[in-house]
Amino acid sequence: MAQEAQNGGAANGVSKAVTFSAVKPQLFVEAPKASDAVQFYKAAFGAEEVSRENHPKRKAEQELPLVLSAELKLGSSAILISDLVDDSSAPVKTGGTECVICLETEDVQAAIAKAVSAGAVSEGELTEGEGACCSGLVGKVKDPYGFVWQICTPAKKCADVEA
Repeated sequence: MAQEAQNGGAANGVSKAVTFSAVKPQLFVEAPKASDAVQFYKAAFGAEEVSRENHPKRKAEQELPLVLSAELKLGSSAILISDLVDDSSAPVKTGGTECVICLETEDVQAAIAKAVSAGAVSEGELTEGEGACCSGLVGKVKDPYGFVWQICTPAKKCADVEA
């Protein structure tokens, strides 16, 4: 049985182990605000736009193209930003689904100040975090699109300092 688990669950019909090379959260914002969101994430968090695909069915009389997907590089990670549109290709918004995105930095206060100056709203006071993600200084901001960003000192650095 242990061997089957190591082989990726062959007993369940899976013949080989599955590995992933990345996790890319996709954030959907109310259309047509994805382009604005991309600019905000560049200004607030220093994100770099890697690629963008606009909606091919956008009518000519509509002034802003809808963004199907814009990929942003944020540190060594990536996120996708998309306009949420009312068609069958868009995911359904579910009430009560929450997401907090954690950003690690050595200068939490400066990162929060930069995000706030770009248009985010600070949520609460800075605290000392405890946990796998954040065990150092922690603060939160809510961006103009409703997403909460937790900004903290990297957990590994905190462990190194305490040692």
